[in-house]
Amino acid sequence: MDAGLAAMVRELKDRQEIYDCIMRYCRGIDRLDRAMLLSAYHPDAVDDHGTYVGGVEGFADHVFALHFGMQHFTQHHITNHRCELDGDIAHCESYYLFRCLNREVPFYCHSSGRYIDRFERRDGKWAIAERICLVEARDDNWGPEGMEVNSAYVEAKRDAGDVSYMRPLKIDRSRVTG
Repeated sequence: MDAGLAAMVRELKDRQEIYDCIMRYCRGIDRLDRAMLLSAYHPDAVDDHGTYVGGVEGFADHVFALHFGMQHFTQHHITNHRCELDGDIAHCESYYLFRCLNREVPFYCHSSGRYIDRFERRDGKWAIAERICLVEARDDNWGPEGMEVNSAYVEAKRDAGDVSYMRPLKIDRSRVTG
């Protein structure tokens, strides 16, 4: 195989491994599968998910308590996905749709936003090193007056000030809660 073709195959393999990692994250959350969820992250990764900002073990505790305690079922769907490769680092933006069946009224809720990720390849494995979850829309059950419930999250912007443009992506450590 010539060098150009080998580089193209490597890039396609990297992109697929990163996308598979994002799918493991979604499946891990929806199936309450801790090992699968954690496999999407490097052990020292930090996740800024608004109401929880910190290490991934604490994030798993937080999100599983929330989803198990409040919901019968959840669904995380990835729609648009953009990935910029730069050697052993990748900057990704993945749009998500979230739906759930709650244990109490209101039974059905949904929201959408974006996962902004810095992936790193370490020892041949791609995983999330830093993630910021942006919430951009919620239904009337969660956000009856608009964006007030999004205040715990990093603010999404519709210009170059959006965190999706930050290189390298770095979570503000003053936001750490857990």
